[in-house]
Amino acid sequence: MVLIALGVLLLFGKLGHLVGWVIGLLIPIAIIGLGVMAWRNGYRLIGIVIGIIGGFMLLGKLSVVIFWVAAIGLIVLGLSMLNGKSTSGRTRRW
Repeated sequence: MVLIALGVLLLFGKLGHLVGWVIGLLIPIAIIGLGVMAWRNGYRLIGIVIGIIGGFMLLGKLSVVIFWVAAIGLIVLGLSMLNGKSTSGRTRRW
């Protein structure tokens, strides 16, 4: 079993960063799921704590995606302001 697990880990290392990134996302999602299960079973405080820990882990993993979405959003907002219409309905001329 140890040799099989070692072989699988070696293959995942060769498949690239995408597989590792996806597996890295599954762990925080599983922790959040455990928090939800604890919440539903009546362990509300433990569920909240586990859910918050999983949320922070997931936020750390998705920080790159959040950065790109924010950067693209700022570019689109800036372009729309340059090409946007004024309150009177006329196009601005710079």
